[in-house]
Amino acid sequence: MRHLACHLPRTHSAIEVHSFNSVDDPAFTTYLETSAIYFVMCHDGAYAPVESKSNQPIIDAYDGSWQRIALRKTIQHFINTGFNVALVNGLEVKDTKVMAMIVEGRRGNIIQSKHEEHMPILREVANTSLETKQYSPQLEESVSTFLDSLPLECRDYASPETLSNGSTSVRTELTERLSLVIFSLSKLLKEQPRVSWIASAFLLHAILLTHIPISARRLKQIELADESETKTYRKFLMDFAFVARAAVDTSRWKQYYETNMQQCHIMDLLDGRVFKMVLLVLQDRSDISKPLFGEIRGEFNYAADIVERSSGVQLQLSDQTHFSGKVISPPKEQTVVFSILRFSNTVFDQHLMSIKIDVDVRDFVDLDARSSRIFREISHWHNPKRAIDKKKIIQMGNDKAGMRLRRSNQRYMDEMAKYAASLTNAAGKILEPQTITVQKETKASSSKVQKTLPNPGNPQQSQSGSVSNNKKVGPKGKPTVNKTKELAKANILAKKDVYAESTFASWVNRREAFDKIVDPEARYRRTKTYQDDLPKNKLTTVDAEITLYSLQPLLEIWSGYCRADKRDEGFKIAALIWNQIRRLWNMENGLTKEILTHSLEVCRILGLPPNNEVAAAVIDHSLTFSFKISQPLAVKLSIGFPSTDFQLLYCGPYMDRNMDSQPDTRVPFNPDGWQRRVLDELDADHSVFVVAPTSAGKTFISFYAMEKVLRADDDGILVYVAPTKALVSQIAAEIQARFSKTYKYGGKSVWAIHTRDYRVNNPTGCQILVTVPHILQIMLLAPSNAKSWAPRVRCIIFDEIHSIGQAEDGVVWEQLLLLAPCPIIALSATVGNPGQFSDWLAVTQRSSGFELSMIRHEQRYSDLRKFVYNSPKRFTFKTLGKRPNLGDLGLDGIPGFQYFHPVASLLNKSRGIPADLGLEPRDCLILWETMSKHQTATYPVSGALDPKSCLPQIIRKADIVAWERKLKDLLSYWMSNSDSPFDNVLEELSAPLEQQNVIKDPVSASSQDSEVIDLIDPSDLQQTILPLVTDLHEHNALPAIFFNYDRAACERLGKSLLDRLQNAERSWKAESPKWAATMEGYEKWKNASKLKAPKAVKAKKTKDKDDERGSKADVERDSAEREASPFEQFDPDAPCEEFSFADVQKVQKSDMEEYFRQMEWKGIAEWLMKALKRGVGIHHAGMNKKYRTIVEILFRKGYLRVIIATGTLALGINMPCKTVIFSGDSVYLTALNFRQCAGRAGRRGFDILGNVVFHGIPIDKACRLLSSRLPDLNGHFPITTTLILRLFTLLYDSKNSAYAERAINALLSQPRLYLGGESFKAQVLHHLRFSIEYLRRQQLLGPRGEPINFTSCVSHLYFTENSSFAFHALLKGGYFHQLCANIEEKPSSTLRQLMLVMAHLFGRRACRQADIENKETIIKRSSSIVFLPELPVKAKRILQEHNQETLETFTTYVRTFAKQHCKDDDRTLPLTGLAVGGSKPIDSNILQSLSATTARSHFVALSGHSDTFTSISDLCSSTRSGIFLEKAVIPHLDIPSDSPLNAYLYDFFMHGAIQPLEIANGIRKGDVWFLLNDFSLVLATITTSLENFLNVAPMDGGDMADVMGLGDALEEEDDGAEDSEAPLNRPSAATATTLPHVTRKKKEKVLDSWDAFEDDEEVDSVADTLFEGDDASSSGGTATDEGLANVLLAFRMLKVEFDTKFKAMWA
Repeated sequence: MRHLACHLPRTHSAIEVHSFNSVDDPAFTTYLETSAIYFVMCHDGAYAPVESKSNQPIIDAYDGSWQRIALRKTIQHFINTGFNVALVNGLEVKDTKVMAMIVEGRRGNIIQSKHEEHMPILREVANTSLETKQYSPQLEESVSTFLDSLPLECRDYASPETLSNGSTSVRTELTERLSLVIFSLSKLLKEQPRVSWIASAFLLHAILLTHIPISARRLKQIELADESETKTYRKFLMDFAFVARAAVDTSRWKQYYETNMQQCHIMDLLDGRVFKMVLLVLQDRSDISKPLFGEIRGEFNYAADIVERSSGVQLQLSDQTHFSGKVISPPKEQTVVFSILRFSNTVFDQHLMSIKIDVDVRDFVDLDARSSRIFREISHWHNPKRAIDKKKIIQMGNDKAGMRLRRSNQRYMDEMAKYAASLTNAAGKILEPQTITVQKETKASSSKVQKTLPNPGNPQQSQSGSVSNNKKVGPKGKPTVNKTKELAKANILAKKDVYAESTFASWVNRREAFDKIVDPEARYRRTKTYQDDLPKNKLTTVDAEITLYSLQPLLEIWSGYCRADKRDEGFKIAALIWNQIRRLWNMENGLTKEILTHSLEVCRILGLPPNNEVAAAVIDHSLTFSFKISQPLAVKLSIGFPSTDFQLLYCGPYMDRNMDSQPDTRVPFNPDGWQRRVLDELDADHSVFVVAPTSAGKTFISFYAMEKVLRADDDGILVYVAPTKALVSQIAAEIQARFSKTYKYGGKSVWAIHTRDYRVNNPTGCQILVTVPHILQIMLLAPSNAKSWAPRVRCIIFDEIHSIGQAEDGVVWEQLLLLAPCPIIALSATVGNPGQFSDWLAVTQRSSGFELSMIRHEQRYSDLRKFVYNSPKRFTFKTLGKRPNLGDLGLDGIPGFQYFHPVASLLNKSRGIPADLGLEPRDCLILWETMSKHQTATYPVSGALDPKSCLPQIIRKADIVAWERKLKDLLSYWMSNSDSPFDNVLEELSAPLEQQNVIKDPVSASSQDSEVIDLIDPSDLQQTILPLVTDLHEHNALPAIFFNYDRAACERLGKSLLDRLQNAERSWKAESPKWAATMEGYEKWKNASKLKAPKAVKAKKTKDKDDERGSKADVERDSAEREASPFEQFDPDAPCEEFSFADVQKVQKSDMEEYFRQMEWKGIAEWLMKALKRGVGIHHAGMNKKYRTIVEILFRKGYLRVIIATGTLALGINMPCKTVIFSGDSVYLTALNFRQCAGRAGRRGFDILGNVVFHGIPIDKACRLLSSRLPDLNGHFPITTTLILRLFTLLYDSKNSAYAERAINALLSQPRLYLGGESFKAQVLHHLRFSIEYLRRQQLLGPRGEPINFTSCVSHLYFTENSSFAFHALLKGGYFHQLCANIEEKPSSTLRQLMLVMAHLFGRRACRQADIENKETIIKRSSSIVFLPELPVKAKRILQEHNQETLETFTTYVRTFAKQHCKDDDRTLPLTGLAVGGSKPIDSNILQSLSATTARSHFVALSGHSDTFTSISDLCSSTRSGIFLEKAVIPHLDIPSDSPLNAYLYDFFMHGAIQPLEIANGIRKGDVWFLLNDFSLVLATITTSLENFLNVAPMDGGDMADVMGLGDALEEEDDGAEDSEAPLNRPSAATATTLPHVTRKKKEKVLDSWDAFEDDEEVDSVADTLFEGDDASSSGGTATDEGLANVLLAFRMLKVEFDTKFKAMWA
């Protein structure tokens, strides 16, 4: 600890080192309270038994039970105090990511531990863990005496030997390490003078550590001769360790060396091998002093002199030691031939020229030439869903299947249209599609141009003159072209005047109706609704007059507040008035002098600042109404305080958001300055990286780029990459709603969707492809696309680019950025290190020939206001209250909602102020007032920050941004100084959060007469959610999204909300006279309707016209009477509006009936559909896809007003809401997820202010979420072995296409290959070369880079790397051939063993060490075995041989690279940067050092290790500095694994049940579906790959286009059956194991550009069709293929059995 505390500040100033006595230390408690740590890292005490490999006993073997109890008690302590605990045992490190199990803290939920009685014992044992005698309390005094006697400066020392031979004296440096050795030896020698011989050796050993280079300390191991010497040796070390530790811990020692600022070297206090070697040398030689050079002898004599003075014992090197030992020679190092197999490829050779290594000329590959088979990529896996191409006629028969397919396609496109209709643009309006035409240069005299009418709104066009310079008058005096245009223009203007008069007349009629409304609030709402619903062309004409008219009811309301002396309550109305006036002043049309005069008069009366710069329109006309200001006598309407404060406190959400906005013909709105920069870069075909918060206006960028590609031609392609399938569907629907285009040739479409589980339209025939990263990577690396599709890609949009930081799929994003063949657009709102990320992106793009610019915008369009919800302790719900008052925006003043100032979150000063910590105008004002209040003479607040002087009269958002920046700068300065008033500011701003609101018996609006008050637990989310939602409803804060990262908790909250609404409704119906009267009237109407129902009359062949006329009149009259009844649309079973949050007016009844029909067919739980009817939806990844889609549509339309969701709605989904509630804490609620989720509130075009509420989250966690800065994006090592193999496939099968060569050259020319990594191009190329070597030795690549043999299997399993290479090793080694030889005779036993092997290879999850301790308890009474049995012996042997071969290959890589590039000495510690050991070689090799290592770290070699590595883990963890070797990218699996593997896959295969997986196997319920679906995908990929290899008819009637996990396929498969009369009868999970075998029929193929497949025959059974279409002569069929046929059969059978159980579980 002292070593880190001393040296870390010089190398890593941001890392702090603290030391505490215990968890009970008050200093530690204070640290936790002030630092706001996110989690504590701790070992849980579980350990695996350690076996000694030598005969030497392990020192101090002990029973670790007390440590286990102590550690777990510590963990419990942290959990009970609310801290998350990360378990350090079982850490998984991958690239720049560290993954650990997190135990979530629960503050206040203290559980008494069963180990409570052990705590006194634990403290006692912990304090006496070193079982040695206790020294007297005088140790502190001894230390002081010793230190006082030391010289503060070094002195020269000349020994008698030095003087006798005339040598100069030696300067001796008394370091802390040497001082500690001297003191400890002196203390020991006082009590044990007989150990002087071993003390002399130890002192010499300590001095040698300073001078001997660390590379020379690799010594042979010495085994002690007998047990007595071993005991003596061990006892001396234990005694020395105790004294040294006690001395270092004394306060005097710490004070002395902190004062003298000496370097701390005591981390290198003991080297056991050097010590033993010194003992041995002293035993063999009578005098060792002569071989030692002068400096070492001088230091020894100087130190020995101090020891003698302190202890009275003389230390001499001439004394023989009483020590004998045997030198154990190290194992002979492997002789590795630095040679590689032959390889030559014209594209790769130019990059690999710098690698100098011998080539093995032996014919390694030729030995297997007869069995090698060239692999050709003939297919790729997409999905089985049929492509729906509106422009291409799909041949569908007239049979039942064809009609069903046609209906399915039509229904899907109809659903997409409905989904698109629910989406809105940035202004909150429904999207209107525009027809795109290709922009081509045409002659001015074309007929199309002559027929085009001029645009009167375009002055340039009106003044552009004639089409031709030589205009002639037509025959018979017809007007010229110019004359025709002028007449047309005059005609249009005349029509405009008529249209304007008609619009005014319509407005007058509506206004007269509004005048009759007495209630001013109702009149204002009706006027506003009319204004919002007007078409844009009509609104322009009357907008100014309607706005002025709406001021009258607002002034009446404000006058009422003033009359009642309740101005504070009415300021929200005054703010609305100010907003309406500002709208008037900003209007370009219709602002007459009269309207302007009235608006200025209102400003004067209210005391608001006038805008003297605004000018009225030139053309003036009179108002159609008389504008009057209702001002009672003796009542002033002035706001009563400075207008600047009024604007800051109440008008912030209404402020002008203009950020250098200017008109731009390229877009239909006035873009801000940063948006115009984006447009300029896109028009220049540059790449852009845009960082802007949610709601800032990033959306238009994507659609501008799309329109640009669509208008350019019919061939260009834009690819939109989204991180989730939900976002893919939304973007595709939005494209459909925005764009339409007619193509000259068939087979083309504007857009297409392509994900792993479904496709819409032809992915290679569209111009805008919406997809996910994995699929784009497949398409870019597909050889069939290299000459057709990939070269046509013009732009790639990477939305939510911060997904590159994900541990699982981040490497795919990174590879796509490196492979992009065109400019890119990268978008994100949450990047912690945008500068660093932009630099890396710019470098990667520049190497591909494109320029990239970063454009950053930091301000949200709408502000977010934060609140903490304190739930009541008593609450009764009867009915929902009436909807809100006018002008309510935030939740201020509502009991239970406490305003949270953002600055109050800055508890940890060391973090500073996050760049994205936004302050709204009133936050700035409150902060300025608080800082001014607490300023001092040393820390003043400048007068320049006074809002009255630094802000203009009419404040804009841009003014606030500048003021906010200055306030933050001053606050940051205060934070960095401990004597500043910052703590006082923080305390005052935090005070409201510490005061819990007292809510007295809250009840809903209609329950004041209730006699029963329910007591609720404020910490129970299920009990507090209804009071919270009720408050939001009553104050116009809905719609809202509740975020909870536990899927089960989301459903519990939704179910609780539904149950309480239903129960309250039932009670109300039973007691309410109103409901009884309603039902009585309904029954009467129903009976009367039956009597009046028209009788069916048999149609006559001839009709009398009078009879016909009379019957029609009767029908119309009867219909009118029925419709006039309020009971016509009454449904007694529907939820009453008093108990429902749904807005039923937003969706037509017929649409709702259709939605519910679809959900019933899908088998959606009844309670979920009932909740939807009451306006409550649940949304998480485990919900049915159809249900999720309906929830999204209904929420966007406004029907649903409450959604409870996990993080599924955080990434870019268009789900605008007024309020976001974080309901319940979770370890997954990080700073990144918080910002993503909070961004859903206050979306641009919908709400001018968003609310963020913390519900059930500790205050300190809320502060941490607000004040934590976003995590930095770190990359991965992208050159994986599978990627290299796929690049060779792309190159070879595309016949060295220009696209393939360009992609490879761009990738390998990157100077900085991965984000966060250094520039080490030479090492990357070495890694590439030896990855090629690995592929050559695995017979996956030929000598010229041609893919051979089982390349298909490995490359298509890329998403499972490195499991795919282990699978290939078993396949190549013949293990599966032997295992599956008897598949038809012994299917059950064969499939069980096959499943066991597959569970070892894929989906590997290690069991925790704590589980191993409780093995018997875990598996007791469970059908799961939990711990995966060992691999079969032969499989284990093959994989170990594969690992050994891989180890040899990459060991050669490390040695080669180190030999050529690592020239510096490896003696620097990696974290502190401290150099260890001497820098110069010693004169004589008295220690008999072994040769220094080249590849292995010299620090690791201290234990005697050589350059021979025992495992991949050993290789990756112990290479020397300067060599980067990522374990994750070396193709291997740890066999056997470090910890037992979880048998969840094998267990599910055996019992097919979910509950045991959750309870016994410890798999989270929400993860089960995804894990099983991933394994189903693995089986499908392997099966299809083997079918392709054998040229066998596919089992499922498709090639890789059919490969997908069963879970993904089932929903899509069900869509085709949705036209059946009744819902499917799904089996329950309980009957899963008894399902019969289901034979799936082969689907009809859809031919894409690469999807054509030769064999299209029907498959009747697995066994009978195994070799249909097999061409043995062409494929070189051998006995190996015959064995492989059994392997294919076995995997087909395994897939069917696994998927059958999975299907039952899915149901």
